Amino acid sequence: MRILVVEDEPKLARVIVTGLKAEQFAVDHAEDGEMGLELASEAGYDAMILDLGLPKLDGMTLLKRLRKQHREVPVIILSSRSSVEDRVNGLQAGADDYVLKPFAFEELLARVYAVLRRPPKLMDTMRVADLELDRLTRTTKRAGKILNLTQREFAVLEYLMRNVGRPVTRTMLIEHVWNIGYEGLTNIVDVYINYLRAKVDHGFEKKLIHTARGVGYVLMDPDERNDDQVD
Repeated sequence: MRILVVEDEPKLARVIVTGLKAEQFAVDHAEDGEMGLELASEAGYDAMILDLGLPKLDGMTLLKRLRKQHREVPVIILSSRSSVEDRVNGLQAGADDYVLKPFAFEELLARVYAVLRRPPKLMDTMRVADLELDRLTRTTKRAGKILNLTQREFAVLEYLMRNVGRPVTRTMLIEHVWNIGYEGLTNIVDVYINYLRAKVDHGFEKKLIHTARGVGYVLMDPDERNDDQVD
């Protein structure tokens, strides 16, 4: 899962980003409101942590503009503004939660998991043919058999399943599963796709992970396939 942290205090931002990465999230950081809005408008995030007192564009304005774009990413506001009016204004502007500074990282993490569980923004279980992925228990099954996936394999498969039937590029996978500043080679995606094929498709007549020629990869039920550009 991919999270955007919009926070201008370097020390606090570093604590949040490091902690989230330790939980196997892919994390991007924006240090001002303009950068935060640009990233949130262009990329697909599973959640956003947003400070209100930002340079260039304040957090409340950022949030309102984001919602006007019909971006439904869950947003957790971070703020030292503790009045009831401030909290009500934040929630009415479209925030999903409001956390007061100072806070314990463990509390923020719990709130991140809480907003990720809220329907309809995030489905707990996804299915394609006989493949099932449970985002809460972090388990994957094929025809009832549990597949032992690493954290990174799970994240790649989850992204493919969220885009079922739609080809995704290597760059899209890199940006979502690793992070926007990842400097490795895109062939790391091919390596992980091979790992997944060995666990998801090996031994099954029906293959679910396909190569989209000239694009990247697509996960789909071959019984529903109607694209001759997919191998």
